Amino acid sequence: MSEEKTLNGGTENNGNNAVPSNFIYDLIDEDIRNGRVSRDAIITRFPPEPNGYLHIGHAKALLIDYLAAKRYNGRFNLRYDDTNPMKESVEYAESIQRDIRWLGIEWDGLYYASDYFDVMYECAVRLIKKGLAYVCDLSPEEIREYRGTLTEPGKESPYRNRSVEENLDLFERMKAGEFPEGSRVLRAKIDMASPNMNMRDPVIYRILKVDHWRTGKKWCIYPMYDFAHPIEDAIENITHSLCSLEYEDHRPLYDWVVNNVDLDSKPRQIEFARLNLTYTVMSKRKLLQLVNEGYVAGWDDPRMPTLSGLRRRGYTPASIWDFCERIGVAKTNSTVDYALLEHCVREDLNANAPRVMAVLRPLKVIIDNYPEDQVEWFDVEINPEKPEMGTRKVPFCRELYIEQDDFMENPPKKYFRLYPGNEVRLKNAYYIKCSHAVKDAEGNITELHCTYDPESRGGSTPDGRRVKGTLHWVSARHAIDAEVRLYDHLFTVPDPGDVEDISTIINPNSLTVLKNCKVEPTVADTEPGDHFQFLRLGYFCTDTGSRPENLVFNRTVGLKDSWSKEMNKMEKGTE
Repeated sequence: MSEEKTLNGGTENNGNNAVPSNFIYDLIDEDIRNGRVSRDAIITRFPPEPNGYLHIGHAKALLIDYLAAKRYNGRFNLRYDDTNPMKESVEYAESIQRDIRWLGIEWDGLYYASDYFDVMYECAVRLIKKGLAYVCDLSPEEIREYRGTLTEPGKESPYRNRSVEENLDLFERMKAGEFPEGSRVLRAKIDMASPNMNMRDPVIYRILKVDHWRTGKKWCIYPMYDFAHPIEDAIENITHSLCSLEYEDHRPLYDWVVNNVDLDSKPRQIEFARLNLTYTVMSKRKLLQLVNEGYVAGWDDPRMPTLSGLRRRGYTPASIWDFCERIGVAKTNSTVDYALLEHCVREDLNANAPRVMAVLRPLKVIIDNYPEDQVEWFDVEINPEKPEMGTRKVPFCRELYIEQDDFMENPPKKYFRLYPGNEVRLKNAYYIKCSHAVKDAEGNITELHCTYDPESRGGSTPDGRRVKGTLHWVSARHAIDAEVRLYDHLFTVPDPGDVEDISTIINPNSLTVLKNCKVEPTVADTEPGDHFQFLRLGYFCTDTGSRPENLVFNRTVGLKDSWSKEMNKMEKGTE
């Protein structure tokens, strides 16, 4: 699957002011023509920090990195940028590999920034010896104050002109653990008057007396990302360091590091627009807040934009690939409608998911003129889109369940479902007509009594009469109990990333749990991760916590496709 994808044909803004999606390949082709790189030596990398689970935005970046390498028959590396031990863990690292493999991607090399800590330290010493780095005693607050503003230049640190010998001694003592956290940092000596704030003597090493999840207590100083990342790329001979647009202003610092640490390789950084999705946040800080403060049940909660959450909800690797293909690659940030992601999974599941009948809010129907002990088994297509999938056996008997919403005692005009005196078609079975409803002491309808037409088997009658309503149903005798979870957007506003206090925009109706649902017996052996279309209700997935004695299904997406409707409107508007 993945070998055939290119991310060549999409546009970031879905049709409005379309931007060609192949500018990265154009730049790589330019480098090949100019002789900067050889066509058979292209190497890219995906460099996640193991401080959280991958989300849909990471999937886009991952596919861009991976497909760029494969387009040129090059190498693709997975590298953990594990330079911040305070936030990283084995759990996150393992989840990243699991999610990447779920997407059908394998890396050619697996690396860790922590593998290069010795080299990074040597590079820092090299900069000190060149007079390009110094140990600074300013506090973090003072460093920010000295840095200046976008309109005013910064001030030089009073420690900027320490001798090489003093800096080497202090940096070695930092490494030995002699100084407390926050007391000293190593800064690059660049230009405190630079219009680019990132070039105003950035911090490249800080003291952190925290055990690292891989190196343990070996280090108490750790490199900053902007220093570590270009060194990692150079060590691995990365030819093109592809990253999201927020790092564009960091590129001069990236190039400065590459050009001054005296490593042989000279990677080229190229930026692309990151993915912004309506009703979703991509900030790991905010996602962690959702988990820690209990707004969701974990990183794999089906309301989360994490790949593990999307997988648990029922999204497929093919739908993620399709989504990334459609939005393409652009140089300008924009926001994609969540409905497009839903459209992609809906298309995939429509083509591939087995059909079953399920009743979420059951109302019993008794067919008075149907033999009490009789059971019929209907041969029904598993998926009309794929006849080769064959048929399934669906039982039918005197007592059934239908949806409560499919009956009204006093219906409005143009209500074509079941009501006293009206006839409807049971999907794949018979016509039935409602005679009366039975109520309990509180006036709640507890069951319906109906009659059926034996001549209407399969949905047609000898006299050719037609009905306008078709209902799904489940045989009461054969029904399997299940719990069904219905999901909606976690946030009430389309741009939650603009809201600092996300607790104020949590959707209280983002999860509805329905107990005592009824499902046809063909799902008895379902396994976590199985996909289905529940007729008339939407697409569902068997939850990871589902068990044979306690089936649980998550709704992936409804049948209604708002994205297709919007596209139809756009097409009609251009005719």
